[in-house]
Order: sequence, then structure tokens, then C-alpha cells
Amino acid sequence: MIVARVTQNEMRPVERFGGRVQLGAGMKSNRLAPEAMERGLACLARFRQALDTLQPEQVRIVGTNALRAAKNAPLFIRQAEALMGYPVEVISGREEARLVYLGVAHTLADDDNSRLVVDIGGGSTEFIIGQRFEAKLRESLHMGCVTYRDRYFRQGKISPKRFEKAYRAAYQEVLKIRKAYKNHGWDNGVGSSGTMTSIEKLIIDKGWAGEGISAANLGRLKKLLLQYKDINSLSELSGLSERRRGVIVSGVAITCAIFDALNIQQIHTSSGALREGVIYEIMGRFEHEDVRERSVMAMMLRSEADQQNADQVESMATLLFDAVADDWQLDESDRPLLCWAARLHEVGLSIAHSQFHKHGQYLIEHSDLAGFSKQMQRELALLVRSHRQKFPAGEFVSYEAEQRIRLKRLCILLRLAALFKYVTPVEGKPMFATKVKESEVTLAFDADWLERHPLTSAALASEQRYLKKIGFQLKLSSR
Repeated sequence: MIVARVTQNEMRPVERFGGRVQLGAGMKSNRLAPEAMERGLACLARFRQALDTLQPEQVRIVGTNALRAAKNAPLFIRQAEALMGYPVEVISGREEARLVYLGVAHTLADDDNSRLVVDIGGGSTEFIIGQRFEAKLRESLHMGCVTYRDRYFRQGKISPKRFEKAYRAAYQEVLKIRKAYKNHGWDNGVGSSGTMTSIEKLIIDKGWAGEGISAANLGRLKKLLLQYKDINSLSELSGLSERRRGVIVSGVAITCAIFDALNIQQIHTSSGALREGVIYEIMGRFEHEDVRERSVMAMMLRSEADQQNADQVESMATLLFDAVADDWQLDESDRPLLCWAARLHEVGLSIAHSQFHKHGQYLIEHSDLAGFSKQMQRELALLVRSHRQKFPAGEFVSYEAEQRIRLKRLCILLRLAALFKYVTPVEGKPMFATKVKESEVTLAFDADWLERHPLTSAALASEQRYLKKIGFQLKLSSR
């Protein structure tokens, strides 16, 4: 955990908190171990006090590989959110890579050099090639120092044979990206997070170098570690913290494979990584530099979505949101989700007109949308899926009751907004007045408005039937 203060548009860390959790340790059948969940919740409980003086928009909690992979992650997330009082966002591997690069880039010189950033985590390793603050290539591979320790160094035993198996497995993983990354090329290599910095510390402690990790010194470190028979005996090594002792051998095996597969001769380390990247992302949103806006626009351009229709639906959705937000307990943080759904509601037309709302859901849920957590991306896809025809009530079952109500209300606003996209608005004169109760929406029109717009009138009548099936009532009246 990092707590930072923004001074003169610069991020200055105030406190860094840590704890030995290793949430993915002991995972079996893709389920988090009960003891790992207990460690995670205990660690979060210690962190909770540091959040008491902060506003919701100043806090972001992200989950990475263990929560991406675990089948019982929703249970842990619910407990963590109840404990912390803030949402936990599970981010994709590529989104994690983007945030890692953002954190690293702010620690490096602002020059034209292309950088390869490697971040070895507990369950995954991120590879990013970028320039300045823009990540050009982003990948996340399924190899990490905790998962490889559990797989190849069981009972803490160390041997050349075990090391070779871990090395070969990691090498095969890196081969998946080698061609694309070698073809793109880079000028400098940078390592971030605990594994790389621990390796560098050991090299410096041995007097082999003053900084950085060279291929030659990595080989020397490998030979040194293989002199030991088990992880406990590594306590003899100065320069290696007790916290990193259990994962240093697996981390070195992965690092050796990365160096060899990508033909790396030298890497320097960075103090920036995921946590710092998340802070800079929050700063960007305060400065209205939200990468999610760019992701939505890029998807619109790729799918050749009708900009005029998108603008019309977004405008109507915004008016509806403003009219009902207080009565329906919708937060200001819900507004962008509704607006993005309005902009993307027709992206499925790039596949086919028939069932285009379902095509849109698939495209959004499975696309690489920078800046979005997996939960938010799923919610965005659900809104697009639900914006027309039969209301897919079954899609909401997996959400908690409060979230389910919130999402249904946002969906209803989007559905209503989409019904008016073929009506030309009169400037300064709202088409209708809106009132809501808990499960009721009333639209009040001028006396002859519905008669003058028979297409919209018929669509509203159909919508009344759709909403009635899920327990909502749509009333049409005169004003």
C-alpha cells in the first residue's frame, strides 16, 4: 500500500505499508487457500486506518493475478470490500502491465529511448515496451515467483534439477512474446518490483556491481543459490530479506529465462511499479486525462459507430440521470459508466444488426480496454447488452442486491435514452418531465407529443411490457 501527496503536480510518497500475504500461495484447483485469505484480510485490516481521512475518489484498491485466477475470488472481494469500505477492482494482466509502466516511466528520464519494463510478481510477470509515458506493447504471462516456488521448489528444497524445470517452464512462457518484442525492439531494459530489486541487492552486497543486473552476474547468483539445499539455509545470505527468502530462487529462475529468451545483457531497476502507477492514474483522472475516455473513443472508431446516434443517446441519458439520481441513489461515479455505455451501445453493429446488443456485450467484455477494471468492463458490457429488447434479468443474478438494483436502474436509463435517438430535440425545451419512485418511472409529455411521434410512442409501449416483466413500471402521462 502506498499513501502519497500531490505537490506542484508531482507525486510524493508519504507512507509505504507492506505485509507478507502471497495471496496465491497454496492455491489448489484455482481456489484461494483459507489461510491465504486470512492473511490477506488481516493485512487489509491493518491498512484500513490509513484511509480514514481520505475521500472515496482519492482511494483505489486493485487486485491482480491471484484474484484474476481464483474461482472463489468473489468471496474474498466481498469480505475485503466490507472491511475496507471501498470497492476492490480486479484488473486484467494487460491493464496491470499498463499501470506498472506508468509507475516506472515517472522514475525515468523523459527522453526518446524505448524501454522494456519487466515486472515479476507472485503469480504473473508483465512485459511492457514503451516510450516516455506511453506503453506500446503490453503482455502478462502466467509465471510468478510464488506460483513457481509452489510448483518447482516444494517443501523449500533447492536443486539444479528443480531450478532447470522452473527455468524451462519460464523460457517456454517467454517464447510466446519473443518474436513480437524482438521485432519491435527496445533501447534499455528496466526491472521493477521485489524480485528484480532483491536480485540487484544481492549482486551489490557481493560486490559484483554497483548497480543493475547483468547477464554475467545473474549467472553468478544462480551458481551461488544452487550451493544451498533448501530455502531456510538462505538465511546465511546477507542482503536478502526474510520476506524475499522463500521466493528468490524461483524469481532468479524466471529472470534467467527472461534474459536468455530475450537476449538481455543488462537491466537497471526502478523504484516505481504498480502502486505508483495507480497513484499517477488517479492524478490523471483529477486532471481530466482519463485513459478510459481514450479507450471508449478507440472502440467507437474501430467499430465505426455512428457518432451522431451516440451523442444523442448520451445527451438523453445524461438528462435522465440528472433528473433521477437523487431519488434513485445514483452516485456521481455512476455517470461516466452510463455515458460510456451510451457511446458504445451500437458497437455490435460492426458484426451484424441482428442481436447487435449481444454482439456489443461480447466485444466490450473481451476487448483490451485500458483503464478499466474487469468488474467495470463487465458492467459496461452488461449495460450495452441490456439496452434493447427483452431485459436479461438472469445476467444480474451474480451481483449483490445493492449492486443489482443500481445496475438495473442504469440500464433502464440507457434503454429509455436509446428510444429517443430518432427524435430531434428542441433546444431549450425538454421532451418530457421525469419522476421516479423505487420501481416506477413516469415520463410526462406535452399533450400531443406522443401522437406526433408514433414510432417513439410504439417503442415506449413495448418498453412498458419489457419493464413490467422485471417489476418496473413505466408510466406515460401529459404535463
